[in-house]
Amino acid sequence: MTENKKLLEVDLYKPIQRYFAKQGFEVYGEVNDCDLVALKEDELIVVELKKTLNVELLVQGAKRQKLTNQVYIAIPRGKQNFRSRKWKDICHLLRRLELGLILVSFSGNRARVDIHLHPTTFDQKKSYAQNKYKRNSLIKEVNGRSGDYNIGGSTRTKIMTAYKENCIQIASYLEEFGPLSPKKLRSLGTGEKTLTILTNNYYRWFEKVSRGVYQINDKGKQELKEFSDLVEYYRAKLTKEGVER
Repeated sequence: MTENKKLLEVDLYKPIQRYFAKQGFEVYGEVNDCDLVALKEDELIVVELKKTLNVELLVQGAKRQKLTNQVYIAIPRGKQNFRSRKWKDICHLLRRLELGLILVSFSGNRARVDIHLHPTTFDQKKSYAQNKYKRNSLIKEVNGRSGDYNIGGSTRTKIMTAYKENCIQIASYLEEFGPLSPKKLRSLGTGEKTLTILTNNYYRWFEKVSRGVYQINDKGKQELKEFSDLVEYYRAKLTKEGVER
């Protein structure tokens, strides 16, 4: 077989035709716009062929689902890294679309057909249950933010997370009141992670001045200036709640 770059969609047809024929199907090419149709009694399978997995192929597959729930898309096996996050995400998408996936590999004049995914009904409730932790984590992250300080779609930019915002809150209170204990900071509303944030000191903003008492250092004071809006927000929150300076 020729190199992948010279591979044509028609080169995928014969190996897949032989595969389904061995399973007892009658197989035909180019039937009413379908690349390949396999029929065995009442079982109807449609396969759409492409050199690469792209949106056009997914659209074609989805359209064929008007005819049968047994729809596969077929591509050359190529050099996919089946352990990569990208490939796992692609397979997740295909499962969501309830499409099967056939990979065809070529070696010399021999071709091998691998049914990588069978078309099955996607269980949305099961998916929610399996990802309950991620869902709760997402909601917790949103609830931990005081506002929208990021621009959706940004790349290579620093993201304001709930954790960082919590660090800014603690730093702003230490700058405002001077050295405080984690207990006192929690009473001001810095939350249950206060001690962990101070001891882990991820941004190197804090230092321990005595047993159970922390203060903001010069690095923290300098970098806190970058978040003046948040600092003002948290200090205004103290005023609103009637906390005495």
